[in-house]
Amino acid sequence: MTEWIDVVAASALADGEHVVVDVDGDDVAVFNIGGEFYAIADVCTHDGAEIASGELDGDEIVCPRHGARFCVKTGQVKCAPAYEDVATFPVRVAGGRLQVAAPT
Repeated sequence: MTEWIDVVAASALADGEHVVVDVDGDDVAVFNIGGEFYAIADVCTHDGAEIASGELDGDEIVCPRHGARFCVKTGQVKCAPAYEDVATFPVRVAGGRLQVAAPT
């Protein structure tokens, strides 16, 4: 059975905003893109640094250290220096609250 971690009120994240939360000891960035919510591990697969503070360009997050890009919707790496995708997490809205699925 999936364990859902309560994050924040869905109304608290405007389009283009994000919040970083702890999900079972890992930092996870939750984004609102066009009214849809997505969650990715807050770690660049290039060097292990956080990425959530980088620029959001459409549905891509740009790592603030070296410019690697990742699709927030799928976790897919879009350009070097990263070559591995970033982990994604299911997100749902329940009772007006955003929830992220804990890794199994």
